[in-house]
Amino acid sequence: MVKLSPLARRRFARFKKNRRGWWSLWLFIGLFLMTLGGELIANDKPLVVSYQGQWYFPVFKRHTEQEFGGQLPFQADYRSDYVQKLIKKDGGWLLFPPIPFSDDTPNYDLNKPAPSPPSSVNWLGTDDQARDVLARVIFGARVSILFALMLTFVSALIGIAAGALQGYYGGWVDLLGQRLLEVWSGLPVLYLLIILSGFVEPSFWWLLGIMALFSWLALVDVVRAEFLRGRNLEYVKAARALGLTDRKVIVRHILPNAMNATLSYLPFILTGAISTLTALDFLGFGMPAGSASLGELIGQGKQNLQAPWLGLTAFFTLALILSLLVFIGEALRDAFDPRS
Repeated sequence: MVKLSPLARRRFARFKKNRRGWWSLWLFIGLFLMTLGGELIANDKPLVVSYQGQWYFPVFKRHTEQEFGGQLPFQADYRSDYVQKLIKKDGGWLLFPPIPFSDDTPNYDLNKPAPSPPSSVNWLGTDDQARDVLARVIFGARVSILFALMLTFVSALIGIAAGALQGYYGGWVDLLGQRLLEVWSGLPVLYLLIILSGFVEPSFWWLLGIMALFSWLALVDVVRAEFLRGRNLEYVKAARALGLTDRKVIVRHILPNAMNATLSYLPFILTGAISTLTALDFLGFGMPAGSASLGELIGQGKQNLQAPWLGLTAFFTLALILSLLVFIGEALRDAFDPRS
């Protein structure tokens, strides 16, 4: 069990006292866990199949039609009447998840042309390719949150390291670092992405790498200011006088104090990463075509004004996720405020 220092316990108590931020944290964790287990909630494969006294779990393992008495050596289409009759012929049964559609599964039994309105089968309707909107929201939100978390982690590592070196050593290191930041931050990120997308097919890792080259700039100034202040404090001078190396002084004595401002800034980097990925998907320079994403759903809402459920679903999903992250960031900022 992790033992917290008295200062950490006071900060945790202040964070917990902020009821809006505290419940937003738990709600965000719940939503994130739900998206991580999206295949157990929305899938065109059953969770469990009982056939001739044996148990099958198609969500986790691929089974061919021949295993259920069919003719084809390919993966069984569990939503077809033929396969279901084969399984149920000898008293077998199937248990589908609450949403019997994956993010790329079209509904061929629509009563109205796609995009169709919400119904008892498709709770939030379908998009212009007859795919279930709720399933695409779940998988699209998972991609957005995972992308934002990874981008924030990489940006924090690079930004904290760059800001620590500039603030601790100062002088020419700080001067050259600031000039480099001015040049680097002046590069048009969106234009670079548009140009590079003409040479390389965008993907999750490609976008993550390109965005990580620029998103770390947001933390450098915060960490640099803390190190410029902290390197002149008495206990830091005493640590140097005792012969501690620069690495130990940075990691043990200055970095913990610099992390206070950094941690309260991370949720806002998360919101920026989600917004950026959504904007790129909306413009067509984000995830590969056909991938489930919130930006692609917004684009479909723009192209199908007669189907307002598309745009409204994407809007409320983004509003919920971004609002939760902002509330968490405000609570962290108040918890780490030295004036509290």
